[in-house]
Amino acid sequence: MAVRLSAAAAAAIRAAAANAYPDECCGLLVGFGDADDMTIERAVTSANVTTSDHRDSFEVDPKVRFDLMRELEIAMETETCPHRHIVGHYHSHPDHPAEPSDRDRAMAFEPAFVWLIASVIEGRVEDLRAHAVTDDGFRRLPLAVTPPAGGKESA
Repeated sequence: MAVRLSAAAAAAIRAAAANAYPDECCGLLVGFGDADDMTIERAVTSANVTTSDHRDSFEVDPKVRFDLMRELEIAMETETCPHRHIVGHYHSHPDHPAEPSDRDRAMAFEPAFVWLIASVIEGRVEDLRAHAVTDDGFRRLPLAVTPPAGGKESA
């Protein structure tokens, strides 16, 4: 599986992660494709509504997800945005690597979702990594940030 992340989505995730520090941020990823070839065009920020410690856990607001699902359904019906759907979610790991934690492993209920994790060290985003859910945990996916027109690719 290869994951392409738009520069705009990467910037939105980096900003959300830095702004939420020292807490975890979270949100949803919108794009298209399948397990072998995925493009993420948009990141939709959510409040972290977990009832646990916000420094090491997250939960996307169900209202944000419902509203986004409705928006994408309408766009599909009107063909303004055909074939776009929620392809995953993102969250940050304050002062930890962008690798799935034990808590992430316990919360991996949607195997088709991409898990994008931002490592935030002392308030600065150091790394973005994409992961796929497997039967025994996660595996890291190749991630490329697609450049804006005239820009260079990065991750």
